[in-house]
Amino acid sequence: MTPTTFYASIMLAAGIGIPVLASLNARLGQHLGSPAAAGFILFIVALTSTAVVMMVTSGPSVLKLAPTAPKHLFMAGFLVTFYLLSITWIAPKFGVGNAVFFVLLGQMISAAAIDHWGLFGAQLSPLTFTRALGVGTMALGVWITQLGR
Repeated sequence: MTPTTFYASIMLAAGIGIPVLASLNARLGQHLGSPAAAGFILFIVALTSTAVVMMVTSGPSVLKLAPTAPKHLFMAGFLVTFYLLSITWIAPKFGVGNAVFFVLLGQMISAAAIDHWGLFGAQLSPLTFTRALGVGTMALGVWITQLGR
């Protein structure tokens, strides 16, 4: 397996996990009567899982570097919280598929902008006509999914 195929496979699995995560956490939020409580529980499980992976792969000493990181990089924590709480709250009302379709569309637009301008240290990859056509096709796909609602 080439590195590209390996990376693509891992990201495909992560993508498959997003609607599963949304479904499970939305149901937990309904069961608890609180999307925020479901998010809190999810983050405790995620923190524990991440701590285990960190201990196995790099050890706790790597945390000494955290205070030296540029402060804007910590915004990622707020963004994952926003995603998690919004999908947990909206999915039961809007449908998991609909919620994830719009998340996916937002990801495509944001990823294209980040790559085009090389934001946050990303590898520069200009938005070509073909890439823009792909994002537009996805937007059309999201619109088509809404027609049958």
